[in-house]
Amino acid sequence: MNNIKENLRVLYDKFLVLKAALKIDSLENKEKKLKAEMLASDFWQNQERAVTISRRLEKISQTNKTWQNLEEEILELQALLDLEEKDETSDKNWNEELVSKYEALERAFSSLELASLLSGPNDNSNAILAIHAGVGGVDAQDFVQMLERMYIRFCEREGFTWQLLDKNYGNEAGIKSVTIEITGAFAYGYLKSENGVHRLLRNSPFNADNLRQTSFALVEVIPEREDEVKIELREEDLRIDVFRSSGPGGQSVNTTDSAVRLTHIPSGLVVSCQSERSQHQNKENAFKILKAKLLKQKELERAEERADLKGGIKQAEWGRQIRSYFLYGNKLVKDHRTNFEESNVEAVLDGDIMPFIAAYLRYFKE
Repeated sequence: MNNIKENLRVLYDKFLVLKAALKIDSLENKEKKLKAEMLASDFWQNQERAVTISRRLEKISQTNKTWQNLEEEILELQALLDLEEKDETSDKNWNEELVSKYEALERAFSSLELASLLSGPNDNSNAILAIHAGVGGVDAQDFVQMLERMYIRFCEREGFTWQLLDKNYGNEAGIKSVTIEITGAFAYGYLKSENGVHRLLRNSPFNADNLRQTSFALVEVIPEREDEVKIELREEDLRIDVFRSSGPGGQSVNTTDSAVRLTHIPSGLVVSCQSERSQHQNKENAFKILKAKLLKQKELERAEERADLKGGIKQAEWGRQIRSYFLYGNKLVKDHRTNFEESNVEAVLDGDIMPFIAAYLRYFKE
């Protein structure tokens, strides 16, 4: 029990250091100031400003509450441990419960510590994640499907919601490209680490001789910020094409011209959406993706040295893979930026990628 008391003391010291570094105590004053602003009689006259302040207050209040709750729980466990030390009749089950409480606090602090690294200007945005097959033929398309499942499972694990915006199926198997919108607190902040080229090495199930095959997929992660920054799209700069959706669909998905392709002529950017049955909805989603891509392009043009939008220090180019998935011999997934490795490949492909994300965020911060 003494070990738990000492570990809890160390944990509380770390908590106080991080709390001071992030100036959490100042959040209470900010919260009071914003609440006072909202009570003003003319507050809602400027709708845009009112919504911005409301969202800021909600975020500050939630952050403040999270830190307060964790500190209360740490102090409560300290008091329980003091009582336990004085009580000579305590049973083993009670001791195990205290250990379990400490482990839960340790996990909560680790999550809070990781969240503190998400301080980029777009980290709290929703994310648009796109995966494209690269070199490797059918294996590359199968790899895209594996990555799609990995990110969907990650969203389910972390409580993010996701929506399919576009999917282009391969002719034989797998997926040529897929685009997903991911919604939730700090969705972009966590997933920006995935931006780049991913490499798969395995004995190909699509080869009759089961030969070793190397294939590639490109993952793009873009912050969705259209509520904060306005992008003007002129009609003369756009070409809009409609066509029939491809792949499995049924119920008229592939029998009507519901899919939409947008071409932004000045930039050369092309976006397509075909996941919805409604052409109007697909068009709306395509505009959403195009705006996000133009915002990213604009940001990169202003400051090429910055990496916060790309999620990495290097551009996502072929031959610059950020992560390799070895599915033969001593199976392994290795991130080439942080050198973080995981031998439980099945767990990673089932969405357990938070350790890679945490390693990246710490590496990027340093």
